[in-house]
Amino acid sequence: MQDFLASQGYIPIKQQDHNLWYLSPFRHENHASFKVNTERNQWYDFGVGKGGNIIDLAELLYKSSDVSYLIHKIASATPHCAPIPSVTFTDVKVGLQTNSFENLEVLPLAHPALIRYLDDRCIDMEVASSVCKELHYDFNSKHYFGIGFPNIAGGYELRNPFFKGCIAPKDISHFYADEPKKACFLFEGFMDFLSFMTLKKKENPQNTSLRQQDCMVLNSVTNIHKAIERLSCYDSIQCFLDNDDAGRNAYLQLSMELRNSVADVSTLYNGFKDLNEYLCTKIKHSEKAEIRKTKGIKQ
Repeated sequence: MQDFLASQGYIPIKQQDHNLWYLSPFRHENHASFKVNTERNQWYDFGVGKGGNIIDLAELLYKSSDVSYLIHKIASATPHCAPIPSVTFTDVKVGLQTNSFENLEVLPLAHPALIRYLDDRCIDMEVASSVCKELHYDFNSKHYFGIGFPNIAGGYELRNPFFKGCIAPKDISHFYADEPKKACFLFEGFMDFLSFMTLKKKENPQNTSLRQQDCMVLNSVTNIHKAIERLSCYDSIQCFLDNDDAGRNAYLQLSMELRNSVADVSTLYNGFKDLNEYLCTKIKHSEKAEIRKTKGIKQ
């Protein structure tokens, strides 16, 4: 969202937590009333009382409701960004979901900006470094970099503070324990997987091994059909999916296909959108409690 706005000549005036404030792209104004939530990748214009995702923004900027045309315009303006599919536009595939890269480098995770991003998401760096890579690549003569999470087909999920995308082919990710397991833990996205491993490490700091449990990451609920055959080999599938319609529908689909072997574990973080949101809240509460303890304030 930020890159797309920048390509149109709009830069934020101020930042408050996850919110960036802009002068509205729809009219002349002296006080910023256009907000972008970088965590949700959503915008809202208080002047007109409208908001939405990047497609909704492009629809107003380009005065068109032709989704194909809008995707083309977004891809032309910010080719390294892929519009994030939503319930309304589940078939959006553009930008990074192609192999049109040059000079792709796969490096150990080390860039300060990416480390800060993971820290903002409360992910343990040792956990992240054990499975993630730092990807650098050129696209249309411009250089980009991000966190790469590998899948079983040789592609990568790609993240940095400004965009979500993938380097094709897109597929699931599957991690095996050192010893064969009868259960598999299933996650929707790799941030949830990293959040789970971070929580496990916090429970037992001495245990740094990540190969004690079979885990699978869908990398998108649309990959359910790719996961079913592999999951059918397990006696138990523990689903750590998002607490939203997409996550619930994915769980129901698995339940119909695999019957009694599927369990919904999302109740462990009930009230939170996903496992990462739960992790961040838990860590922030823990830090506040530690500060109170240090200052001698009664709990």
